[in-house]
This record gives sequence, C-alpha cells and structure tokens, in this order.
Amino acid sequence: MQTVLIIVHLIIVLALIGVVLLQRSEGGGMGLGGGGGGGVSGFMTGRGQANALTRTTAILGGLFFLTSLALTLMAGHSGAPRSIIDGASTSAPAGQQAPAGGQGGNVLEQLQRMQGGQPPAQAPGTPAPAPAAPQVPQSQ
Repeated sequence: MQTVLIIVHLIIVLALIGVVLLQRSEGGGMGLGGGGGGGVSGFMTGRGQANALTRTTAILGGLFFLTSLALTLMAGHSGAPRSIIDGASTSAPAGQQAPAGGQGGNVLEQLQRMQGGQPPAQAPGTPAPAPAAPQVPQSQ
C-alpha cells in the first residue's frame, strides 16, 4: 500500500511541476511572460485558462499535502521497532546458550545474537588477559 501511495505522490509532484511551469509569470522577470499577443507568450493569455491553471494548482497542492500526510502516518505505524535498545532482549535466542553469570551481555553482543552472529569467545564482563611483561633484571 505504501508503494502505491508513493507512486501516486510522485505523479502528483510531476503534474504540479508541469502546471506551475505552464502558468504565466506576473512579475515580468527578464521580460518574459508579459505583454505581446504573438509567439509563445500568447498561448495562455485567456482569463479562463488562467483560472483553470490556478484551480488545478490548488487541487494538486491539496493532494500533495494529503499524500504527504498519509505517507508520514504510514511510516509512523510500521511494525519495525522504534529503537535498537527496545528490540534487544536479555534472554538468548533458541539454539544458543546464555552468557555466563546469567547476564544478558552488552547491547552489541545482544544484537549479534539477534542477527545470528556468533558471540565472542570469552564470557562478557571478563577482561582480556594482559600480555606478560618481560622480566628485567634489576641492577644493584
């Protein structure tokens, strides 16, 4: 449903762009769009056509607003979790053992388990062993 609404939204956007570009400019920017009865500028000089374009622009603008609002509401009601922390659980998924000490581990380890990744080799909370420092004989 969301894909269909996006396609309709894009069609409305393209139509709105086209209708706005068809309208005659009233500011007379760079000498275009005003005066003269001949040439391209005479194409849309009738008052009835201008009213139709204005009305069409207003309708397309309203439809654009409605489809934008509908897409926003649909995105807010999706089934996806709102936060990574909300989706993380303290129990291990089926087929995997819970970490030692009954702890759920940190968020990274929980996310790795949720995605089917392998947990780290050592238990959470235990620091990695420090490398042995070489013994230097003391001189007296």
